[in-house]
Amino acid sequence: MAAAVFGSPLRALVRLFAYGSFTLLLMPAQAFAVLFGLNFNRTLPIWYHERCCRIMGFRVEVRGEKSTAHPTLYACNHVSYLDIMVLGSLIEGSFVAKSEVARWPLFGWLARLQRSVFIERRGHKVAQHRDELNQRLDNDDDLILFAEGTSGDGNQVLPFKSALFSVAERRPHDRALVVQPVSIAYTRLDGVPMGRYLRPLFAWYGDMELGSHLWQVAGLGWATVVVEFHPPVTIDAFGTRKKLSEYCQGQVAAGMSAALSGRPQRPPLPIPAGVSSSNI
Repeated sequence: MAAAVFGSPLRALVRLFAYGSFTLLLMPAQAFAVLFGLNFNRTLPIWYHERCCRIMGFRVEVRGEKSTAHPTLYACNHVSYLDIMVLGSLIEGSFVAKSEVARWPLFGWLARLQRSVFIERRGHKVAQHRDELNQRLDNDDDLILFAEGTSGDGNQVLPFKSALFSVAERRPHDRALVVQPVSIAYTRLDGVPMGRYLRPLFAWYGDMELGSHLWQVAGLGWATVVVEFHPPVTIDAFGTRKKLSEYCQGQVAAGMSAALSGRPQRPPLPIPAGVSSSNI
């Protein structure tokens, strides 16, 4: 098995001990900041995730330019819970997560401390979540959305769910919400291209057990992760959230394909007529 070839139990032990100790040390500070609404409750997570990436052996390569508008909805593909660490080191924002995440050991607490919005797409809770999302946008909070609605094997982008883009129909401060597609790809292990058979080592999907997967990842070498920020758009250019989601999926799929193949950053896909700097 690939994990047995590349994994080191000693490395896993050292990394997880460092990660756990560092996390437990900072959790009270972030909890205090969130409780009392202090400004560093937004900036501390970036500093924390940057150092966690180093501890866990991730080298993050950034392509493109991150949106400077606030609020921005970042529409990303999803490979693993590791995406949270990687994207959290780059984006000062809160994740939109499924409600089950709130019940995960440790990671559920971390999600709450990053002010994640937990979505339960059933029954009377939907309106409550919509109100919370609206309030966040009115407060100029950036949101990070995993638009596939689930995680994949790291080799391809799954179809984006247009229902998740309903928030893009909001107009905070009477302006169209800026939406920026973001692709994330796990490309190299110790500098060597991983290929489609090794890439799922970092993916977490299906019925994988969280603890054993985290132990496996922690025992691997240094991984390169390519994150590409694609040109931001608004729903005004597309008319419907379905067309917006399809466009974002196309951008993200093309960016992921380029990263996995080792090609340099590619030109952005054509943006439909109607988008201009005045729209964003």
